[in-house]
Amino acid sequence: MDLHHTDDAVTRRIQAFTDRVSMLKANDLYFYNQPVQEILPGMKVLVNGRVMGMYASYSYLGLVGHPRINEAAQKAVAKYGTGTHGVRTLAGTLSIHTELEETIAHFKHAEAAVTYTSGYATNLTVVSTLMGRGDYVLSDKLNHASIVDGCLMSGSEFRRFKHNDMAHLETMLKNIPDGAAKLVIADSVFSMDGDIIDLPKMVELCKKYNAWLMIDEAHSVGVLGKTGTGIEEHFGLGDVIDIKMGTLSKTIPSVGGYVAAKTEIINYLRHASRAYIFSAALPPAQAAAANEAFKVILDEPWRIEQLNANTKQFIGGLKSAGFDTLLTETAIVPVICGSDEVAFAMTREGQHHDVFILPVVSPAVPEGLARLRATVTAAHEHDEIDRAMNVIIEAGKKLGVIS
Repeated sequence: MDLHHTDDAVTRRIQAFTDRVSMLKANDLYFYNQPVQEILPGMKVLVNGRVMGMYASYSYLGLVGHPRINEAAQKAVAKYGTGTHGVRTLAGTLSIHTELEETIAHFKHAEAAVTYTSGYATNLTVVSTLMGRGDYVLSDKLNHASIVDGCLMSGSEFRRFKHNDMAHLETMLKNIPDGAAKLVIADSVFSMDGDIIDLPKMVELCKKYNAWLMIDEAHSVGVLGKTGTGIEEHFGLGDVIDIKMGTLSKTIPSVGGYVAAKTEIINYLRHASRAYIFSAALPPAQAAAANEAFKVILDEPWRIEQLNANTKQFIGGLKSAGFDTLLTETAIVPVICGSDEVAFAMTREGQHHDVFILPVVSPAVPEGLARLRATVTAAHEHDEIDRAMNVIIEAGKKLGVIS
């Protein structure tokens, strides 16, 4: 296809996108897929030849490069090599995979667990495997794209309730026909806003209306709860979530996704979910790294305490300066900038002053709510956080975000 001599909807979309990227690059406002040249100690990174403080990381407990985790990965390579013999069902399952799944089940206080090759694939395959035509899926309006795609792929009746609005959720549950299968699904911590789902009320409604409950804990493991085990511990609720989904690429410094649940559910997913049956198994090093990381979280609870202190310092300082950080109470801190262009400019100012932050713009967030998606970790020092806040504050004043 010759893009320069074709005029249809596809070529127009591509050309409009190409023109926008060219404009952003020309104005030093393009930050997509910026390569990190080296990860340095103390939440520092080398980018474009400059050492910067990292304030865009998912490594909430600072476990990237942890000696125990690195050693576990290295031993796995020495024992198994760098790959497997195939998919999990055809010679691809290694003993480290079963060990990891047992570790996850123990960590999440569940009977069993199953792992997948990515968090996105996990949500996509689990929702579309469990739900089908004639069923109903009720999803929070701000849920992750992987949840939305899983709901659409399932062929079920897909309904979205207002963000964290339990009254709206109950209205929807009331209107579902008797006897229909129902799944309520939500993020635990919302990836763009940093706020926490009202799990106690959601559990109450699911029990009242006989609905299954699935929670995506991508951003709550290692973040919520005294020992970092997630949202159930945070609210002191015990084992109340039917399907506990999580990733191995955020607090856990590896790659992959998982579901923890009752044994019957996990066995069904092993035999019916396409992403398990038709995807290659996790590489041994990544499985071993994830396995050790769950143990490190339990062995080093001081990391959760440090993260909580750093989060309070960062949110408090930015709010005091006049920034809108929405309703966040976690390490994900949205710094609202308004327009996409201002968010890009704020990013440029930050990086020019060696603070590595990144923008999130439309359509990932609504127009007018473009932001810096800033994060803090347990590995940041208090004086470094103060410096990063001062850089962001000065940028905000320069660009008219705050006065």
